[in-house]
Amino acid sequence: MKRIGTSDGGGGTRTSPVFDPATGEQTGEVVLATAADVDHAVRLAGAAAEAWRDTPLSARTRTLFAFRDLVDRHRRDLAALVTAEHGKMPGDASGEVARGLEVVEFACGIPHLLKGEFSEDVSTGVDASSVRQPLGVVAGITPFNFPVMVPMWMYPIAIAAGNAFVLKPSERDPSPSVLVAELWEQAGLPPQVFTVLQGDAEAVDALVDHPGVAAVSFVGSTPVARHVHLRATAAGKRVQALGGAKNHAVVMPDADLATTADALIGAAYGSAGERCMAISAVVAVGVGDDLVSELGKRASRLVTGPGSDPSSDMGPLITAGHRDRVAGYLRSAEQEGADLVLDGREVEVPGGAGGFFLGPSLVDRVSPSMEVYREEVFGPVLCVLRADGLDEAIDLVNANPYGNGCAIFTADGRAARHFRRNVQVGMVGINVAIPVPMAYYSFGGWKQSLFGDAHVHGLEGVRFVTRLKSVTTRWPEPSAGAPVAPGRSELHFPSDGNL
Repeated sequence: MKRIGTSDGGGGTRTSPVFDPATGEQTGEVVLATAADVDHAVRLAGAAAEAWRDTPLSARTRTLFAFRDLVDRHRRDLAALVTAEHGKMPGDASGEVARGLEVVEFACGIPHLLKGEFSEDVSTGVDASSVRQPLGVVAGITPFNFPVMVPMWMYPIAIAAGNAFVLKPSERDPSPSVLVAELWEQAGLPPQVFTVLQGDAEAVDALVDHPGVAAVSFVGSTPVARHVHLRATAAGKRVQALGGAKNHAVVMPDADLATTADALIGAAYGSAGERCMAISAVVAVGVGDDLVSELGKRASRLVTGPGSDPSSDMGPLITAGHRDRVAGYLRSAEQEGADLVLDGREVEVPGGAGGFFLGPSLVDRVSPSMEVYREEVFGPVLCVLRADGLDEAIDLVNANPYGNGCAIFTADGRAARHFRRNVQVGMVGINVAIPVPMAYYSFGGWKQSLFGDAHVHGLEGVRFVTRLKSVTTRWPEPSAGAPVAPGRSELHFPSDGNL
């Protein structure tokens, strides 16, 4: 059984088990950092940041390119760790690594992204310019569902910009981050510029509170995101805290139901529904019965099983407790009068009695008052609601407290435009079920899906880990020793031409 600790050797006496979700067997344990360990790691990172910020951009960029090549060569190794500790299918795990690598590649362009501005002669003999400088130490707190991709939304840009980064990954699947730390070391990154700090809530609070941490980037559930945001801002830090989601897909009468159903199956059941961008609610506009029939046929053909079995389409959930929690939503839906078209509690996985499996579940005739709709289920459960028109569907989406992602399926450009303009959601797909932006755009939702005003990666990510400095410069003519003429100083605010 492997024992996983903080990358700089710290760790207290408390531990947390690591399981193989496909078998239910414990495969390791994580040594959880104490507040003292956090203090030690942040202090070392602060010292490393001072030297790293003075490293020339060209040298930083070479390190980023070397890291990019190492990640590319170790794609399979990283994906295998994700499958082993999270339970994702190998193809899904490989896709996670690929999407994370896109942010590394974006960060390789940091010399261009950090370019300031310059204006000559803004006033008589006066020039104005701006520069972006690193903050110091940035902390990242990331969830279990994307142990490679979500941290890569954060640290490549922070490090490229000249910061040190302390990563607190989920204690449920810690091994991918350990391998990432090894790859950074092989790429030539100086020690403590990137630190993996294993831990739980104690480490989270210690990071958020630590005076040496300038900014906190968090992805996780809404209650914890709210907690981190309030605590970090009270401590005077920058914070971007991405919370939960209830992502909707509106299906219009003119949508091609076959292709739409195919897209929704992948969006709902991929990664066993443990995605912040998973579609968990479909709003059918006049096509409810036909759409449910198409979804039911496809979902019933999915094979639930371990990632080691090539015939498996969908793997287990992360823990037994989480599986039982998701199953509880199916019980409440049934009790509240919804129609369970497919009940994942009935799934049978040959040889998988110990695994944390729950099959694809399809729940029809759901109303907004039902618990299965109100809560972020975060599992393989797809709810179908009905609406009589597009505006009613938009009102339903907008009434939800979350605003992470949404999609519309239609052949009508005017309907799509109306939806795009009026839906109160941060990421919108038009005939795209999971509208995750590319690395050079920014990722983030609205309402209870985002606390703070900064999204991750893209240009907003660069701005989050740097601060702007504006410089106004004048080089006066030398006086050549001539006495200064007596006179009164001007006390009025300088206007154009009189700086």
